[in-house]
Amino acid sequence: MVGGAGGIGHAQALGLAEAGADVVVASRKLEHLEPVAKEIQAQGRKSLAVPVEVTQEKSVAAMVDSVLKEFPLVDILVNAHGLAIRKPADAFPIDEWQKVMDINTRGTFLTCQAVGRVMIKQRSGKIINVSSVRGRYGLPTDYAAYCASKGAVDTLTRTLACEWAKYNVLVNAVAPTIVETELTRPALANPQFAQQMKSRIPIGRWAMPEDIVGATLFFASKASDFITGQILYIDGGVTTW
Repeated sequence: MVGGAGGIGHAQALGLAEAGADVVVASRKLEHLEPVAKEIQAQGRKSLAVPVEVTQEKSVAAMVDSVLKEFPLVDILVNAHGLAIRKPADAFPIDEWQKVMDINTRGTFLTCQAVGRVMIKQRSGKIINVSSVRGRYGLPTDYAAYCASKGAVDTLTRTLACEWAKYNVLVNAVAPTIVETELTRPALANPQFAQQMKSRIPIGRWAMPEDIVGATLFFASKASDFITGQILYIDGGVTTW
């Protein structure tokens, strides 16, 4: 679970543990991960907290090495890390654009690559990337970098699925609409932005982290053993119109 300290990743990690998985949580700051690992251990599952910088190849490799020292197999990888910087496209600083692309796209590729090597040797594995409806749909303001990065994640998901299917490594993505977390609450506190988001969701509310768990468990389980390269929209109906 890369990004296990965040709102979505935290919920996914606990959901996987409740379903019977031992869960490694990884993120930049160990102090944010350790409480999550303790929650998982309180459920009677094994857990390990590992610091990682997803944009750095050596750091990702070290994370995988740490996991393999404690666990003989890596059955599931969930990429839940991400960054959104919201600025108008015509004034978007290129260094900030690159930061979004590095974390969301480069980071997803590096973790898929490093863990994928392990899964290819095992001849089995499930990879679940956290994308967004913004990989398919744009927004009128401020999302040029984020949308582009998630579109890349979608295409990467399909490409890896196609390339690694022969090894029984299945790669899918969950793609939520906006999810209420600590990172998005400041934006959702803006009434105009909140109304803009909600008006596009037929169910009439944005997502909560727990809404992402069921699809994650589906892609992680044997129920999805003949499914790969799919982007599952968890969006309250956003993508229906």
